[in-house]
Amino acid sequence: MFGAGAMTNAIDEIRDSELMFVIGSNTTEAHPIIAMEMKRARQNGAKLIVADPRKIWLAEMADYHLQLKPGTDVWLLSAMAHVIIGEELHDQAFIDAHTEGFESVKDKVASYSPEEAEKVTGVPAEDIRAAARLYATTKHAGIYYTLGITEHTHGTDNVYCLANLVLMTGHLGVRSAGMNPLRGQNNVQGANDAGATPIYYPGYQKVTDDEVRKKFEAGWGVPLSPNDGLNLNVMMKEMAAGNMKAVYVMGEDIVISEPNVTKVEKGLNQCEFVVCQEIFHNETTRFADVILPGACFAEKDGVFTNSDRRVQRVRKVVDPPGNARADWEILCDVARAVGYDMPHYKNAGEVFAEYASFTPKIAGISYERLEENTAGLQWPCPDTNHPGTPTLHMDGPMIGKAPFQAVDYRPSAELADNEYPLVLSTGRTLYHYNSATQTRRDPGPVAKQRGNFIELHRSDARKLEIEHGEKIKVLSRRGEVCAEAWISPRVRPGCIWMPMHFAESRANLLTNDAGDSITGTGEYKVCAVRVEKLDPKAAPC
Repeated sequence: MFGAGAMTNAIDEIRDSELMFVIGSNTTEAHPIIAMEMKRARQNGAKLIVADPRKIWLAEMADYHLQLKPGTDVWLLSAMAHVIIGEELHDQAFIDAHTEGFESVKDKVASYSPEEAEKVTGVPAEDIRAAARLYATTKHAGIYYTLGITEHTHGTDNVYCLANLVLMTGHLGVRSAGMNPLRGQNNVQGANDAGATPIYYPGYQKVTDDEVRKKFEAGWGVPLSPNDGLNLNVMMKEMAAGNMKAVYVMGEDIVISEPNVTKVEKGLNQCEFVVCQEIFHNETTRFADVILPGACFAEKDGVFTNSDRRVQRVRKVVDPPGNARADWEILCDVARAVGYDMPHYKNAGEVFAEYASFTPKIAGISYERLEENTAGLQWPCPDTNHPGTPTLHMDGPMIGKAPFQAVDYRPSAELADNEYPLVLSTGRTLYHYNSATQTRRDPGPVAKQRGNFIELHRSDARKLEIEHGEKIKVLSRRGEVCAEAWISPRVRPGCIWMPMHFAESRANLLTNDAGDSITGTGEYKVCAVRVEKLDPKAAPC
């Protein structure tokens, strides 16, 4: 909608915010460094709105905690837009100069009153009105979101609604404002920038664009497909259906991280050839025919690009152990082995230089410049004289006229019912990282959090006669897991929450692999389940 898929503003701008709207992000646990900037801003007087089904730590210091029911974000955000437009708090001058399609959103949100939103979301109408007024009338107001917004079958709709709020209030191209997706791993932004997606070449240049494709065909010396590839969710389903003969998994433990992993395991067992490129054994390497030992971050040279588009050098400290090698070296050898005449790069810097030469957004970034600019350079950086761009869209949206997107609310794919009366959401904790391939090998994090747990509201625990610390079972239509019960006021009644880090108690045996229609992202945040006490006479779970 804006012309760039990244944070619009820099991380260090957060400390100067006047208002932070954090939605679908447990920032203190999943992004603790960014959370420190938020705490600093709060201490400096910034207002804070938190929208989350759980009472996360940031909610305890928020001016407003909008504790919505999981999966009802579109209703909440549309109701906020309803208030902003109805009370004429929108920035008509910005809308006229820089956007198109405003009337379609104005018409759409007219029926999303806060009173009706309260019935769907559970958030009091007056809190919705107050939060909308505060956001609209504060100049330096930034939105910060993560997987709590995107991991839904309507995740793209959620993002559209957030972008609509930014556009209608003119909070774009302003320091300490904008719309800021916080990336969940250290180089997610860089991987996407470099073309690790099924629809883009490096620099978000579309696979389906004939001129773009001709440029890369000329540079790489091979014909390229004019068609988009498969997203991850579709790949996993095709693999389970027996339609994929081989899969190459690099730096990801899909048997822990993908939804409905029973189906993923079925697919891996059906594949004729499975390759894993990893630094440690994990749950997925159990299915591998070949394991290629990669190098960790401290054992290789390269660049990482963080959430705010900052390209930074990574320098090798020690040599990789044994036969381990840098990932790019392995990939080059694999390419040659299957018949492509991959250039013989001398080092990672030559790989990056080629990447930059094809990618206008980073054409001005080089290893030499990164040696001089030790804090990194933020794209867009189109030439060697350009200083980089901390704040995007200061001259208006990069895309030109930013299009508003009118959105209808759609319920989540799987709602609670009589058989499965509770709603499960999953996420991360402070002490473990993603699939915990690394953190559960270290005694410090393990001492802090040894095993899995399930948060229940005390009212649900009372109905089920479950005590805090008791081992319980959670069942969905796809699987079952056991873990320790934590009776917690953090979750809403009717909802439970559990982390996804633990191989012996995999939350993703339960989750739904129904995907967003555009991105394919699975619905990790809404899954119908039931909880059962364990029979003390039964075998251990």
